[in-house]
Amino acid sequence: MTPATATAAPRLSARAIILIELALALGGFAIGTGEFAIMGLMPNVAQDLGISEPQVGHVISSYALGVVVGAPLLAILGSRLYRRHLLLLLMSCFAIGNFASALAPDYQALMLYRFLAGLPHGAYFGVAMLVAAAMAAPHKRAKAVSRVLMGLTIAILIGNPVATWLGQWLSWRYAFVMVGAIALLTVAMLAIFLPLDKQQARSNPLGELRAFNRAQVWLALAISSVGFAGMFCVFSYLAPTLLEVTRLDARWIPLALAAFGLGGILGNMFGGWLFDRLRFQAVAWLLLWSALVLVLFPLSAQSPWSLFPAVFAVGTMVALSPALQTHLMDVAHGAQTLAAASNHAAFNIANALGPWLGGLAISAGFAWTVTGYIGAATAVAGLLVFYWAWKIQPAASPAPGEQPGMATARAAPSPHPAPGP
Repeated sequence: MTPATATAAPRLSARAIILIELALALGGFAIGTGEFAIMGLMPNVAQDLGISEPQVGHVISSYALGVVVGAPLLAILGSRLYRRHLLLLLMSCFAIGNFASALAPDYQALMLYRFLAGLPHGAYFGVAMLVAAAMAAPHKRAKAVSRVLMGLTIAILIGNPVATWLGQWLSWRYAFVMVGAIALLTVAMLAIFLPLDKQQARSNPLGELRAFNRAQVWLALAISSVGFAGMFCVFSYLAPTLLEVTRLDARWIPLALAAFGLGGILGNMFGGWLFDRLRFQAVAWLLLWSALVLVLFPLSAQSPWSLFPAVFAVGTMVALSPALQTHLMDVAHGAQTLAAASNHAAFNIANALGPWLGGLAISAGFAWTVTGYIGAATAVAGLLVFYWAWKIQPAASPAPGEQPGMATARAAPSPHPAPGP
């Protein structure tokens, strides 16, 4: 996000900026709710379509793979469009994908529609962050981006439990209808409040691709892809674990999801605070914390008194997101747009990997709580990738004309408290 992105700021009133930020945040709320709603409704989807819970886990992975494919691809293909037009297109496609998911007649169709719904996810957040930064003064860009990304945080805390409750009350399909309706409301608000900026600086796709090709960038994305997988492994199968292991009624599922959301809010704030003090080393401590939380989860799931604190603790793993995002933006000199979108791709590789690994183990006959042990293993694997990145870190050099840390100073806060892109 260079100074060239701030061309529109002087022409917008404070009220106009608030309305635009609200519209952008509403889109984040829609995406966050749509991504995670199916996790709380896993038993309902499985019963309605006549499939197993691990197969529903594959549906979750399908959406995540859509994000992985769509985030960098659409960020590059859409780089020549005006941001207003691109945001309207992306959110319209997201709405269509969710309405189609609500009408899916069978398992195969649902897999396809969730993949298509995931395609605009990462690119939307990448462009939304740039729009938010462009409207703010240079020293207030991070706060502007954080206000837009509050939509994701609220989705984890409120949107996901509400969608789960609605899906249990009526049908899981209505959860996706709700998400599609919120996406259309976002389109309407952006069309009304976000003006077309014909002075917008255009990015160079080939230049960003060249700047993106650095070892530290790829290793940061690898840590995110592997280190986050454990959180998704546990979270994806939380509903059946609560029903089959903890022996609680389905009415407790939204409360468990809210506990995860509260942990995510705390983790998001703590992760940024810790990175400010320890820099890249903070990632190692957060991965160690993740491994500890996950390895204790199977024992904690045996009792409702320990389950909810354990779910809250798993939610705090979101602390990895701001730490890795800030580090990624620091090492991705000249490729901030692609890096912002690709961070969602990496996040959703974890979202695909975790449920897939958990589904394999559960299908093989292991208990539902095996997800904790698998998750701890992925956190340890993330630590190994961190060690590799740490060893070659002194070799990383800033972009020409930049001092170390300048990219960090202008880096945006993370887009996945939480679940990305």
